[in-house]
Amino acid sequence: MTKADLVEKVAREAEMTKKDAEQLVEIIFESIVGSLNKGEKIELRGFGSFRVRERDARKGRNPKTGAAVNIPAKRVAYFKPGKELKEIINN
Repeated sequence: MTKADLVEKVAREAEMTKKDAEQLVEIIFESIVGSLNKGEKIELRGFGSFRVRERDARKGRNPKTGAAVNIPAKRVAYFKPGKELKEIINN
């Protein structure tokens, strides 16, 4: 499912215009991104949770040349599915 598909489904299910549905989806995504950027955890009951994890700096290798490469520390978004979502997917 793409973002456009999601907007279309929201518009159809909520009986609203695509423009309003797109704005709603954008607000939700911006809220999630903003909270994660602040380091906050987002928990959606029955669906899952989003968190930010810290990755330490490490050494890697360039696969083409084999040369050592320093990979800097970074923050990455992480999604952990909830129990209900896991059950739905596995049934």
